[in-house]
Amino acid sequence: MSIFPYPPSSFEGLAARWVQWVAATGPFRNPVMDTTGRYAHRRQPSDVWFLGGSFGGSVQRHCAVPAGRPLFFPAFNMWCPHGTYIPPMPGAKGQAFFDGQPLPVVTVDASELFEVRGAFGNPVTRSRRPVQMRVWGIWARVNPPSPGEHQVEFSGTDGHQFHVSARYHITVG
Repeated sequence: MSIFPYPPSSFEGLAARWVQWVAATGPFRNPVMDTTGRYAHRRQPSDVWFLGGSFGGSVQRHCAVPAGRPLFFPAFNMWCPHGTYIPPMPGAKGQAFFDGQPLPVVTVDASELFEVRGAFGNPVTRSRRPVQMRVWGIWARVNPPSPGEHQVEFSGTDGHQFHVSARYHITVG
């Protein structure tokens, strides 16, 4: 097993890297737990800008994004630590919009194990120890947006009672 079995820019690679990004920050400054966007910039990679959703419910955030970076985010996703199998979710749905226009969403099943080393108390692994992980989700990618103000919205459901949604007001520059 490879520590990172996916090409970094593939949808599977980006989804796995997104999980690593969420795990890299503890609970007090975590971008998914953030209610305003204040921590959206934390530990961002240099080749893409990740947006976080929520752990349930809706959130609205504001953040600045450097010019020239594509955006990548889940409309709906789930990860399973320690190699746990992620069962099919036929009722799951997701949607995404950029400046009011619908974006294509892609179902990604990153079922090959990859390693996540998180910050203490992070919401993914809850520890600093390396953990083998899988991720599944409905994801969207936006080519580098033009400089200026934009709005990104995304939402999803497991097809039952669990729903997530996020609205970002971003300034690219």
